[in-house]
Amino acid sequence: MNQSDRYPIASQGLQFIPRPSSFIHMKLVPLGDQAVLAYLPDEAAAVRLAAAVRAAAPDWLQDVVPAYASVGVFFDADRVGTGEVAAWLGRRETGDGRRETTDAVSRLPSPVSRSHTIPVCYEMALDLPRVCEHTGLTTDDVIRLHGGTAYTVYAVGFVPGFPYLGYLPPELCGVGRLPTPRLRVEAGSVGLTGRQTGLYPLARPGGWNLIGRTPLTVVDVADGFFPLRVGDAVRFERIDEKRYRELEGERLPV
Repeated sequence: MNQSDRYPIASQGLQFIPRPSSFIHMKLVPLGDQAVLAYLPDEAAAVRLAAAVRAAAPDWLQDVVPAYASVGVFFDADRVGTGEVAAWLGRRETGDGRRETTDAVSRLPSPVSRSHTIPVCYEMALDLPRVCEHTGLTTDDVIRLHGGTAYTVYAVGFVPGFPYLGYLPPELCGVGRLPTPRLRVEAGSVGLTGRQTGLYPLARPGGWNLIGRTPLTVVDVADGFFPLRVGDAVRFERIDEKRYRELEGERLPV
């Protein structure tokens, strides 16, 4: 067996674990000594793998964190080692005894995702002129394109509950971050940069281009309210300032 047929896994020094010959679409790397990071061909495959790992629920599993085309699998190092987890990910037994390889990942059923419609007041926008200047679009075009696109939550992070949503329509892509980040971005602010759009659930510093604001509460840390999850579908719905005031403070329905 040559080195290309193995996974490099670091636990006690550098080790290599064999891989099935059909295991060609997923790359496994150690993430410290208590996690393995799996890189998948695309975001959809990562969502399916994360759901499958959660469903299997081995006793050593502590957490599963999907982000774009990767999945972090965190484990109890007192129960299992890095190499064993990598082997488990690379070659699992299904209920009828067949072996699953990464070829099978593409055949895993997609997990049931939730759909959210988030109202946005695009009049409460600080950076629409900057976005228009960069894209050459009118304000109405930016709002129409942003609000007319269905997005997927591909990662959650930066601050608790911040959803990274993809992908913007081509006409809105490529707008860079602000040269100087703001010291405070208000909770509910909707921004975009690169190919992504996102929603600041809490007041924080930030450098994305702000194009609107939602009146809804999308995170309540004290109450454990985190309605947006990786794999969920999100659409934005345009509202005016009057409707914004009527909805202000309500929770995002789940």
